[in-house]
Amino acid sequence: MRAPDFWRRAPASPLARALAPLGALYGAAASARMRRRGARADLPTIVIGGPTLGGDGKTPAALAIAALLAEMGERPFFVTRGYGRRNARRAPFLIDPGIHDARETGDEALLLARCAPTIVGADRVAGARRARALGATALVLDDGLQSRRLEPDLALMVVDGAYGAGNGLCPPAGPLRAPLPGQLAAVDALVLIGEGAAGEAVAAHASAAGKPVLRASVAPLPARLPQRALAFAGIARPEKFFATLEALGLEIMGRKSFADHHAFTARELAALEREAARLRATLVTTEKDAARLSPDMAARLDVLPIRLVLERDEPLRALLRRALTRS
Repeated sequence: MRAPDFWRRAPASPLARALAPLGALYGAAASARMRRRGARADLPTIVIGGPTLGGDGKTPAALAIAALLAEMGERPFFVTRGYGRRNARRAPFLIDPGIHDARETGDEALLLARCAPTIVGADRVAGARRARALGATALVLDDGLQSRRLEPDLALMVVDGAYGAGNGLCPPAGPLRAPLPGQLAAVDALVLIGEGAAGEAVAAHASAAGKPVLRASVAPLPARLPQRALAFAGIARPEKFFATLEALGLEIMGRKSFADHHAFTARELAALEREAARLRATLVTTEKDAARLSPDMAARLDVLPIRLVLERDEPLRALLRRALTRS
């Protein structure tokens, strides 16, 4: 889906206020789900979640945490449901990036698998057992905060500084997966990515609730990029991608936005190539979008890789050490 513009505006718009009663019902159900106790895995379990429906930065945060765990001598495995994949009822399986594609795993899961072993499956408890059998010493879940299928030893909320909690309401009135106070109560710390008044407001709520706030930014990695670009993205907040390209000095000849997790067709890709040729530009997209393309198509465009950069990593290392000990 593509989030409506009124979801980001605070205070809430008249349309959002009209939908607020439905949002309250959604929020009540989500809050009840979050209050239940999940199953315990036999491994340290780090759960990462965002307060809104996509675009908060969970995947870069998960990758950074797995890298830290590896530096600490652990063998982390990702366990994820693999959003958007076909055959969602398939038993949990280990991704082989050389064999599986995004249609089988989901785009985000395929990115995770390039960093650490990744188990995909709707049953996270079974996925945790599979990871343990394959030699995992720690689990990282990038989408399990609101589902509570597994009980975390460390729960982190990732917040986009520019977006924060949107208009503060739940669907269909706003983007929150559950009311913010309940989400903050369920986490051990908040990771604030980037700057912005909206994110600072959420950070202030977290601090008032006694939750530490870890500050970070998303930085592009060195990559081959053109001077003139036709940029396209099917992610939750494509404007962040476009702004990053501009900050790198690229001349953006055109911007094409698609819904999050959009499955590009051959006709759409051909149209993008024709438009790029007309503009004398090169197609540029995100790693997540490139993961959904065929190898042949991905080879004909440029990709912007990114990573999470912590302002200070020792506070996060301390939280991870405590989670390892707690388990």
